[in-house]
Amino acid sequence: MKRYSLSVVAALAAVLAGAGAALALNHPAKRPSPSRGNTRAHSTPSLIPSFAPHPREWLKELPRDPKSPRHAKVRHAPKRQPRPVQRLRGTTSIYEHTTKPWVLAEQGCSAARRHESGVVVLDFGKPAFKRHGYGTILFSGHFALNHQITTGMVGYARGYVSCLPKRSTASITLARGTSNYHPAVPSAYVAGVRWARATNKLGRILRRHGLVAHVEAGAADDAEPAWDPRFHKTKQFFHGFRAAVHGHSLYDYGSLDGGVGAIWSARQAWYVAGGIRHTKALPEIYNSAMAREWAELARIAHGLYHRDVRFAGVMTQGTRSCNCGLRPHAAHRVFAHALEAHGIGHALLPGRGTNIIG
Repeated sequence: MKRYSLSVVAALAAVLAGAGAALALNHPAKRPSPSRGNTRAHSTPSLIPSFAPHPREWLKELPRDPKSPRHAKVRHAPKRQPRPVQRLRGTTSIYEHTTKPWVLAEQGCSAARRHESGVVVLDFGKPAFKRHGYGTILFSGHFALNHQITTGMVGYARGYVSCLPKRSTASITLARGTSNYHPAVPSAYVAGVRWARATNKLGRILRRHGLVAHVEAGAADDAEPAWDPRFHKTKQFFHGFRAAVHGHSLYDYGSLDGGVGAIWSARQAWYVAGGIRHTKALPEIYNSAMAREWAELARIAHGLYHRDVRFAGVMTQGTRSCNCGLRPHAAHRVFAHALEAHGIGHALLPGRGTNIIG
């Protein structure tokens, strides 16, 4: 009996010792939290906005045993989740030197082969009047009537659609671009009306020829304050376009030249960037300063007019051989951060950008 009693006691002691060890393992001593300096020194840069912890820090907080109810109680979801990273859809816009449809067809085909989708601005130069008709001065210095521009744009649309892969879902808004640079026209208002009518006509042609599934008609204006400090002709052009357009958008792909109040007031700048019907902003974001200027306008418009600037993406310029500022991906990222810094991160900034060349 003594041997049996001793054996039982020994067995119970072993069980108790094992249980104590298990409890010790389940309650480790608290580690001192690393200082901020050490955390930064050992962390790696993250694409997630700075208001959220780095993904590796989230992994450290996860329990080693997900079935443990004790660990499940102390796991807390972050109060603010990072925004999903948008995949930028980019296009190539062009300063046009000609309206020849076969030349523009090659441009459209090249865009399709690059699988481009979004807003494409074909900039045909400043408004002009000649041969009893409205048109533009191309970047070659030649005059082109509005109907010649339309014919060239149909060529671009045909080239784009014909070179798309079968069953492709890619689509573009093909915008006939001009500017407010010293328009040589009898009436800026009539120039806007004619620009809208030509846009309407392009839309009808696209539908008639079965191209509208991949190409939508649009218009654009490189509206810059320094070219029209009084805002008079710019306002007339936009008024004329709004009066005659049938459901197509006019994109402002200009600058703010020093920001709100430097030349144009907040109301004037907002007016052409979504302040009136059928207008949207495709702002030039060539550097961080331009991003801050546009973000400030968005903040003012939201606060004073209780309406958001309607952004359609970002506009950049340059080629691989030209150091002409930010490229689309960088411009979009910088502009998104500027909007956040101005407290208007809610403003919708589509994941789109276009780089203009020529």
